[in-house]
Amino acid sequence: MKATVTIMFKNGVLDPQGEAVKSALVGLGFFDVKGVRQGKIIELELAEGADQNQVDKMCQQLLVNSVIESYTVEIL
Repeated sequence: MKATVTIMFKNGVLDPQGEAVKSALVGLGFFDVKGVRQGKIIELELAEGADQNQVDKMCQQLLVNSVIESYTVEIL
């Protein structure tokens, strides 16, 4: 079983990497880019029987800084 955790900065939190990517894209002539938010994806290989609650606990205890980040979980 697999789970995919997508982690992004919360709205209102400064995203310097996203701003750097946006500047680079505009510098390359992509003037239609109005904003970039950069995040991370973590793929977890889980034993059978693992569930969303366990993945949520992993996120809360280690994977996500809940002060500045939000996350979504997709069980595959």
